[in-house]
Amino acid sequence: QVRLVESGGGLVHAGGSLRLSCAASGSIISAERWYRQAPGGQRDLVAAISNGGSTTYADSVKGRFTIAKDSAKNTVYLQMNSLKPEDTAIYYCNVQAGLLRYWGQGTQVTVSS
Repeated sequence: QVRLVESGGGLVHAGGSLRLSCAASGSIISAERWYRQAPGGQRDLVAAISNGGSTTYADSVKGRFTIAKDSAKNTVYLQMNSLKPEDTAIYYCNVQAGLLRYWGQGTQVTVSS
């Protein structure tokens, strides 16, 4: 069983930065992703990193967000810069462990204008 603990969310002014963390225990994780879900919206993919280190981003966050992983710590990060009010959402990490994928509990990010 994999346990994921997310942290780093909070309230920030537009233009500010936050770094989200998703720390895993119980199994080695891979193919890490970050999703977000705004109020009344669907859960959308924000960023992904492959086992080889290749990254992909939603168009809305390209150039502002960076996904990274620390394999030694079994942790994935999302660095978010130049935040905008439209980035306000609950952010979820999603990882693979073995043949299954797991979700984190979510962390709230609120960007004020």
